Amino acid sequence: MSAASPQHRILVVGAGYVGLTTAACFAHLGHDVICADIDRAKVASLSAGVVPIREAELDRLVAEGIAKRRLRFVISAETVAATCDFAFICVPTPLRDDGETELSYLLTALDSVASRLQPGSVVVTKSTVPVGTAPKIAAALGRTDVALASNPEFLREGSAVHDFLAPDRIVIGADDTSVARRVAALYAGVEAPVILSDPTSAETVKYAANAFLAAKVSFVNALAAVCEAVGADVDTVLAGVGTDHRIGSAYLQPGPGWGGSCLPKDTRALVSVAHDAGYVFDLLEGVITVNEQQLERVADKVARMAADGPGGRSDPGADEMDLRSCDLDGVTVAVLGLTFKAGTDDLRGSPALRVAERLSARGARLVAYDPALADLDNRPDIAAQLPATLTVSGSMYDALAGADVAVVLTEWPEFADLDWERAASVMDAARIVDARNLLDPTKLRAAGFVYEGLGRR
Repeated sequence: MSAASPQHRILVVGAGYVGLTTAACFAHLGHDVICADIDRAKVASLSAGVVPIREAELDRLVAEGIAKRRLRFVISAETVAATCDFAFICVPTPLRDDGETELSYLLTALDSVASRLQPGSVVVTKSTVPVGTAPKIAAALGRTDVALASNPEFLREGSAVHDFLAPDRIVIGADDTSVARRVAALYAGVEAPVILSDPTSAETVKYAANAFLAAKVSFVNALAAVCEAVGADVDTVLAGVGTDHRIGSAYLQPGPGWGGSCLPKDTRALVSVAHDAGYVFDLLEGVITVNEQQLERVADKVARMAADGPGGRSDPGADEMDLRSCDLDGVTVAVLGLTFKAGTDDLRGSPALRVAERLSARGARLVAYDPALADLDNRPDIAAQLPATLTVSGSMYDALAGADVAVVLTEWPEFADLDWERAASVMDAARIVDARNLLDPTKLRAAGFVYEGLGRR
């Protein structure tokens, strides 16, 4: 897609990760964009050019959009809906405790604009919704003179701007192909394959992509466990596997488990959608189970490394149940990384936090450091998400001071560049579990550390 398109006025409802990125990037592409959110403080902050989330290049694009008068922020979507050609719905669709997707935010957003939209305008669903939601959206909108389309997002936190402006594909689902083409024209200047489909297929693409990625990560984590059991080296094995063009090297990296705001929600939602349709998705349920096992497995590694006596390193024959009941009272664990991935300050669904909670439940004292959370005094929204049993330090060395064992849970490059000889000198015991396989084992061992990664020899 390279031809220039005329400028359109776009309303984006919701100023979270997806909505804010969508608004800023469409403004960058030359459109007149209004981004609406119900959070007055957030709207005021964004109007002043202050971006409340950590996302590469997003602050620059927001500032650019405001300066060029292509981007503005408002409290109420309904006050501006009548002036817009397209309304992109980018509100949260969290998973409920019963496994169903919560659509109330989506329906509320639709209700706020339904009566105000001009005939011929297009409502575009960018929020992730269950397969088969399009008819519910049409019913909630109640307008036969307003078109509908589904345009799922494929934005990775930490690289969301890049993923919007240089995507692998653009998927647009609409019952009327001419409507899908109108939405596709908004992306003029973005070079990517455009896939036009019906709404149900577009909704399914989003879930299928995240489910496959989750399956790939769970496979790698299970493979790392196999490598440990048979004495193979997972780095070598994955190098051999990843060079196969049918498989590829992306997402072939062991870790503490997959998480974030999308994969856990979308995998469970797809299992639920399949169940409701009469299909038992055993494969995906297995992927979810393996992920839960991985969280326990990483906690077990820390317990084995830290504990003395039964279940500790002095007892390599300890079974899984012994490790899970291992008492870590009096043990200080330095947790390196709390966000669900590097490059973001998002804690939602973070496997690092889930492992930390398991260690705390065994009695460990936790002291953590994360580069994105160094200024918690000014981030009460983030501080409120942290367990009360966790102490956050302002530096890596402060977090390591007096620790009996350290565990790397987020792949921040700063950890690889740490002065590990200095780190060993401030710890009570130079022991580390590298749950991201981020560090150089030879370098760590030369610095005096007892080192253990995932599936590494």
